[in-house]
Amino acid sequence: MDTHKLFSDFNSIICLNDSKISKLKSNRKALRIKIRDHFKEKEWGAPKFYSQGSFSLNTNLNPIKKFSEDGDIKEEYDLDDGVYFICSVSERKEPATYHDRIKKAVEGHTVEGVTDKTTCVRVVYSDGHHIDLPSYWLENDGDIPQLTHKSKGFTDSDPKEFKDWVEKKITDASGNGQLLRIIRYLKGWKDYREDKNSSLNLPSGFILTILACNHFSKNSRDDLSFKETVKAINTELDSQFTCYRPTTPTDEELLAKFSKDTVMNELNNILKNAQSAIDSDCEKESSEFWRNVFGDRFPLGKESDDDDNQSRVLKSERTKVSAPWTSC
Repeated sequence: MDTHKLFSDFNSIICLNDSKISKLKSNRKALRIKIRDHFKEKEWGAPKFYSQGSFSLNTNLNPIKKFSEDGDIKEEYDLDDGVYFICSVSERKEPATYHDRIKKAVEGHTVEGVTDKTTCVRVVYSDGHHIDLPSYWLENDGDIPQLTHKSKGFTDSDPKEFKDWVEKKITDASGNGQLLRIIRYLKGWKDYREDKNSSLNLPSGFILTILACNHFSKNSRDDLSFKETVKAINTELDSQFTCYRPTTPTDEELLAKFSKDTVMNELNNILKNAQSAIDSDCEKESSEFWRNVFGDRFPLGKESDDDDNQSRVLKSERTKVSAPWTSC
């Protein structure tokens, strides 16, 4: 069964919609203004900004809707906006100082408040979305940035380098953006499985992006491309359960904190359902197997032509029986 069209529809459903994109951009702009104004007022020198992560790569998803205890809808989607400080080593502040300055600049901006995390300052909005503000220091423009990590200190980290790496992979893959869609499908699978089982801990969207880029299998059909990409990932991780960051810092092993048994079991379940979906000769049945992977956001297919024909035959026969006055 060819379900490429259903996958295409699914991509449209899970791809972050325009209203949420507009909201994130608007909120990002407002936060940048507050930070610039605060730093100008304190005469600390204006930082630079650079958006990173899923939003900059266009792999953000529409969130699965959740409800608060009061029954309000909460939609968890986000944007990462890096705050960069360029100065000499002698002028450099401690990581906690940069965090504190950013936090004070944006405090009171939202009702939900601001949280100072280990790697960033997070601004939370009432509808459930948030904007993370990680900060970086570099001595000269063009140097490798160093993340201001509150427990590890200054650590090499280059989000722009990673963004460039992914974009090159997408360009090299061609396929009318198929790799980009495969990344979204993998993240859609993660979202569904973790929503269904709150104790499940699957690799982050960042890790799934790397795995998809490294094991992408191009095909004219998205369903086959997804299956073969997952199969390649499964084979690699079964042999060696590691995933290293492809850009600075390249020595970071990203799967160290995840359970191999859990991840491999989930990947095998994808492949089992994918094979059953592809072997099916009924679009509806095939889509139900895919729904085991992605949830009910995946479109439900139509009954097969044979089922439709049989339905028409039965309807015709019932019509004849219910009209005894019709001449033979």
